[in-house]
Amino acid sequence: MKKLNILSWIFCIVFLRAHAFYTEEIKQFYENDTNVQVIEFKSQPVFNVDTFFNVIAQDGADPWVYKHTDGWYYSTKTTGGDVRIWRSRTFTSMDAGESRIVWRSPNSGPACRAVWAPELHFIQSSWYIYFAATTCDDKNENHRMFVIQNTNADPFTGTFIWREQITDATNKWAIDGTVLQHPSGQLYFIWSGWEGDVNQRQILYIAQMSNPWTISSTRVEIARPTYNWETNHFPYINEGPQVTIRNGIISLVYSASGSWTNDYCLGLITASTNSNLMIASSWKKHSNPIFRSGNSIFGPGHQSFTKSRDDREDWIIYHSARYTGSGWTRQVRAQQFTWNMDSTPNLGSPVNPNIPIRLPSGDQKRDRYEAEHARHFNGPYPHPHSSASNGFKMGYIDYADSIVEFTIQCSQAGTYVIVIRNANGSAGNAFATHLLTINSGNQIEIPIVNSGWDMWGASMIRANLNQGANTLTFKKGLNYAEIDALDVFLDE
Repeated sequence: MKKLNILSWIFCIVFLRAHAFYTEEIKQFYENDTNVQVIEFKSQPVFNVDTFFNVIAQDGADPWVYKHTDGWYYSTKTTGGDVRIWRSRTFTSMDAGESRIVWRSPNSGPACRAVWAPELHFIQSSWYIYFAATTCDDKNENHRMFVIQNTNADPFTGTFIWREQITDATNKWAIDGTVLQHPSGQLYFIWSGWEGDVNQRQILYIAQMSNPWTISSTRVEIARPTYNWETNHFPYINEGPQVTIRNGIISLVYSASGSWTNDYCLGLITASTNSNLMIASSWKKHSNPIFRSGNSIFGPGHQSFTKSRDDREDWIIYHSARYTGSGWTRQVRAQQFTWNMDSTPNLGSPVNPNIPIRLPSGDQKRDRYEAEHARHFNGPYPHPHSSASNGFKMGYIDYADSIVEFTIQCSQAGTYVIVIRNANGSAGNAFATHLLTINSGNQIEIPIVNSGWDMWGASMIRANLNQGANTLTFKKGLNYAEIDALDVFLDE
C-alpha cells in the first residue's frame, strides 16, 4: 500500500509539472503571434485573437449569404421542408444568428417536398426568395423553381407572399435558380435543368426576365457536362450557378460531378457584359475545375460570394462533406479569395480545417478559451491531439455528473456570440448534445452533429453575459462529444 501511495504521489507531481510546462508553452505560442494578446485570469488564461476555425455552420448545404446595405448579413440554406432565413452581424457567426421561417410547405400542390437551395435576392426594392421543390409524392422528376416576395425593407418583418412557379415555356425539371442583375438593368434567370424528361445530365440554362418572377424568353443552353471531371459520375452534373461581375467580366461559378462524392467541385464559365448573353457562344467554359477537394476538405461546392464588413475583401461561402465519403451529409465553410489578372476569381484551395484563418476584414477580434485550461470534474481530462486548437482537447465527458467549467471575462454586459469548437464520434453516427448552464441559469442543449472524432465542427449560440466573470458549465447530454476551445465576442 505504501508503494502504491508513493507511486500516486510521483504521478501527481509529474502530471502537475507537465501541465504547468504545457500551459507556459501555450502562452509562449500565442505570445509569438503579434496579432494575439495574452490575458491572464487566475488559472484560466484567455487569448484575444483575430482568427477563426473554418466551420461557420456545423450542418447544412447550399449556403447563400448576402450582405445588405443595412449592415446585416442575410443567409439561407437547404432545410428540406421549409424556407428559412438568418441574419447576423458577421457571416462567420451565421449559425448563431436570429432566424425566421418565411415559407412552409402547404403539404399540397407542386411545391410540397424536398425544398432545395433557396436564395434571397434584393431586386428593385423588394426581397425575393427563389427555391426548388417537388410534389407531395417526393418524386425528383417533378422538381421545379418557385419564387416568393416581401416588399418590406426588412425581410424579418411582414410576409413573404407566394408569387408563382418561375419557368420557361418547356416547363422541364429545374433546380438551383439564381438571378443575374446585369449592369444595364436587365434581369436574367440562370438554372440547372434537364434537356428532356429523363435524368441523364443537368445543363445550365439562361433566359431573360420581364420582372423578378417571370421568364420572358426561351431558354438557352450555356453549359453541359463535357470534361472528364464533370462526367466521372452518373448522372452528369452542372448545377449551383452563381454569378459575380468584375471589370466587365461575368464569372459564372458552378458545381460539377456527383454531389454525393468527394469529386464534387467548382468550375468556371465567363462572358463579357458587352456580349449578347442569350447567344451560347458568348459563354466560355474553362477546361479545369477552379476549386476541388484538398487539405482534408472533401467535395466543396454550391457556393455563394460575399464581402467583408468593410467591403475590402471577397469571400466564398461553400458547403463540403463533413468527412470523406459522407455524401450529402455536409457543413458550411468560408474563406477569402483573390482575383486573377483576367478579373476571374482565384479561389485557391480549401484551407486546412485545423489551421485558424484570419477573420474577415472589419470583424472584431474574439477571446479564445482553450478547453484544457477549463476546470473539469468526474471524468473529463485534457489529452493531446494534433488536430486540437493548441494540441490538447477536453475528452471523456462520459458521465451524467461530468463537468467542464469555463470562466469567461467580459468587459461589458451584453449579448455575446459563443462558438464552441467540438467533435462528436459517437457510435452509429449518433447525434450528441452537451448541456450548458450560464451563471446558474436555465440549461441550454447544445447540438453536436456527428462528423467523427477529431473532425471538429462548431456549435454556436447567442447569450447574455454579465460584466466581469461568467461561469459556463458543460455537462454530458446525449451520447458523447469532446470540446477543443471556445471563442467569445460581443454580438455587434
